[in-house]
Parts: sequence; C-alpha cells; structure tokens
Amino acid sequence: RQSVFNSTTAFKILSAIFPNETIDFRESFKALYLNRANHIIGCLTISEGGSCSTAVDIKLILQGALLSNAACIILAHNHPSGNLTPSKNDINMTHKISKAADIMEIKVVDHIILTSEGYFSFADEGVSML
Repeated sequence: RQSVFNSTTAFKILSAIFPNETIDFRESFKALYLNRANHIIGCLTISEGGSCSTAVDIKLILQGALLSNAACIILAHNHPSGNLTPSKNDINMTHKISKAADIMEIKVVDHIILTSEGYFSFADEGVSML
C-alpha cells in the first residue's frame, strides 16, 4: 500500500491516475481515499467534463468514502487551461465537501489542482477547506 504524507507524494500518485492524453483537454474530478495511517485504500473518478468544467456530486464522494471506510479524503481535479490558481467555485465546492465529510468524521486533508506541468495544493498554500 502506498502512503500519502504530503502534497508531493499525492501529486506523483495522482499524475499516474490522470490520463496523459486528456489532462490538458478535459477536466476530471477524482477522490483519493486514505485510512487512518494515510495508506491509499481507493480512488474514485467522480466526474469527467468538458474543457473548462466538470460536475461534482458530493454524495458520490462521500459514498466512496463510506464504502471504503476512509478516514481521510484528498480531492483532485485538473485545469486544462494550465492555470493552477483555484477558482472561487473550486474554493466554495471544497468548503461544501469538507463540511459534509466533517459531519461523518471524515477529514478532507487536501485538494490538489493538477496540470501537465505542476500542481497547487490547498493545504500547502493555506487555503481553508472548511
């Protein structure tokens, strides 16, 4: 089992999961599920959208967490534009997911935005997730 203790490790793992042929063309949203020891216990593709957005269903994220008995979640999506700055919508959505997960005592530990060139970590940059 792979463990995730920082954003660099999460980015390396997520880079292998996001398809190289679409990361710059189609936005996708994924959830990485971790147990209490930060071992990866699952990954779920929540949605695949168009060139500039994708729908995110909070119920699907939490369903995956509950079915895998996850203690923590790392949210991830790509920006085909190459811009790593989170949008207002990205921040608002992260807050909603974190609040819903918090009710079930599941912690959203990070939200990673990926491009083919790099990443942005909410946790590293001090962007509040609650």
